Amino acid sequence: MARRSRSAGRRHPLATVALIVIGLMSTGGAYALFSSTASAEPASIHTQASADEGKKLFAANCATCHGLSAEGVDGVGPSLYGVGAASVSFQVGTGRMPLANQGPQAEQKPVQFTDEQVQSLAEYVASLSPGPGIPDKKYLKGNGNAATGAELFRINCAMCHNVAGAGGALTEGKFAPALSGVLPEHVYEAMVTGPQNMPVFNDKNLTPEQKADIITYLKYLDKNPSPGGFDLGNLGPVSEGLFIWIFGLGAVVGVTIWIAAKAN
Repeated sequence: MARRSRSAGRRHPLATVALIVIGLMSTGGAYALFSSTASAEPASIHTQASADEGKKLFAANCATCHGLSAEGVDGVGPSLYGVGAASVSFQVGTGRMPLANQGPQAEQKPVQFTDEQVQSLAEYVASLSPGPGIPDKKYLKGNGNAATGAELFRINCAMCHNVAGAGGALTEGKFAPALSGVLPEHVYEAMVTGPQNMPVFNDKNLTPEQKADIITYLKYLDKNPSPGGFDLGNLGPVSEGLFIWIFGLGAVVGVTIWIAAKAN
């Protein structure tokens, strides 16, 4: 009976190993949870602090036209709910906003804020409601397919911006700006937000990879001059035709006068 009771109370040989494994797993899980929480907390605090700073900047520089809560002012400035961080980054980061004066469209001018202030404004507006976010840097490196980008640009953009990205005139005093030297992030943000008269190219119209290809094509144009020599402003048959009319007809008139003078 004594031998039987000792056998019944004896632990299994693997019980100690199981307890050690469970203890290690519990300790590791708790440590991982604590570490992720600790690492995420400063970023959250930084984002909130940045958005708070953006709110102050907004009240001082943007509220006159867009309202204290970004709800918009009738006849002055639109609501910013839903425009997202990408729209703020583009408009403020290119100097188009704050608007200097009312006109057919906002024109690019020197940027009035630092990069950190632009980011703060973008985070504040993004905190109001969902909208297009800042593009991932992997799409801005210019390492896509330039040939595909050129084809996409000709199909979707060249009718306004010119096939060489030189820009062009639109109706009612509006215009498509030249794209030479434009930062990749601003090109991407323009595609997803549709500023001024530009249509919105969401990810169903152009995938992020296709947008990256277009950026690659534009960067290629920046780095490679016109292979045909003097590009005449990249305005195509307009400038070429004007050149022919001025210099071609001028040469004909000059020769005619010379012949008439020699005859006399």
